Amino acid sequence: MIQTPEPASGTEPPEDAQFRAEVREWLAENLNGQFRELRGLGGPGREHEAFEERLEWDRALAAAGLTCLGWPKEWGGRDATLRQQVIFHEEYAKADAPSRVSHLGEELLGPTVIAFGTEEQKKRFLPGIRNVTELWCQGYSEPGAGSDLAAVTTSAQLEGDEWVINGQKIWTSLAHLSDWCFVVARTEKGSTRHHGLSYLLVPMKQPGVEVRPIIQLTGTAEFNEVFFDNARTAADLVVGQPGDGWKVAMGTLTFERGISTVGQQIRYARELADLEAVARENGAIENPVLADRFDKAWVGLRVLRAHVLRTLESGHDGASVDARTAAGQASVTKLLWANWHRGLGELAMDVLGAPGLIADGPGDDLNAWQRMFLFTRADTIYGGSNEVQRNIISERVLGLPREARP
Repeated sequence: MIQTPEPASGTEPPEDAQFRAEVREWLAENLNGQFRELRGLGGPGREHEAFEERLEWDRALAAAGLTCLGWPKEWGGRDATLRQQVIFHEEYAKADAPSRVSHLGEELLGPTVIAFGTEEQKKRFLPGIRNVTELWCQGYSEPGAGSDLAAVTTSAQLEGDEWVINGQKIWTSLAHLSDWCFVVARTEKGSTRHHGLSYLLVPMKQPGVEVRPIIQLTGTAEFNEVFFDNARTAADLVVGQPGDGWKVAMGTLTFERGISTVGQQIRYARELADLEAVARENGAIENPVLADRFDKAWVGLRVLRAHVLRTLESGHDGASVDARTAAGQASVTKLLWANWHRGLGELAMDVLGAPGLIADGPGDDLNAWQRMFLFTRADTIYGGSNEVQRNIISERVLGLPREARP
């Protein structure tokens, strides 16, 4: 059985070992109490599972001081070291704790506001994220600019003391449940590509904001289209200076594909181990081709972990990493995990064989492996398609000639 390595006894500094014990004990106690039925629930393709209960779980984590660990203490965090943040994600994944509903606020928007926002923005928004009383979604992709953030056309015009926003965003995770959205919009008329963009904080519950669900292959709808029709937000709710949206957005991507990816790798390791158990039970592991693919999958996980840890050590603060480096690190991470996970879904179907064609989950619904296979088809598309990620690496990081464009 594939195992996730853990530091040998005595090799961790005492403060880290103590923190690991604190996290492990809290998770063990609470996942066997009020929240015991939440183990393993939620996540991509399964965000509909026990949403309200997982929201309460997040608030319990907050009350225990186990949210926003890396944030400064003055904003409700613990000033946890990078290693301690990694420890939390390791232990959280090992405990099979439920998927967090406040990820976008805590891991993306919060660090971005801390790095680039004003004191007033920090006072206004960080407590709601820290205590899980306000939920956030991400307004990046558009129908004509799905993975090419620099091609966005959603506009925002300053009228008096408000920005007036018009346009459409797509693939907006959990927009139907969110209170706020951080939106990249074009605020300079006539600007193109990376210039003239601004990073706005927009309330979702207002006239002029319409959310339409997108039904996926799995039958669920955690992605949405969001239409802005003269929607409004206050003039001072731009993070960074107007026109600096590209820099701020790249900082957010650095946070998005950073520390939490360590926990993601451990969840993937569990999925791989579970699939290996299925292969041993039905004899598929005796197929040398499939056995070789299991070995390659294990190696791929180690590569992902090594890359993430190296990236974190080289500078995980989105404000201190230049835009070119941030784009490259984020794109490589995205390529590694997305392709690996899609490959695992394909391997699962080959391990199941013909029975994998039959929906035999609860109520004739999809089983876990079928749901994984279908949802991971989107892994290499949402959050930046493979093709665009490779273009970012080649053009913006390596300085190679731009791909021919019409």
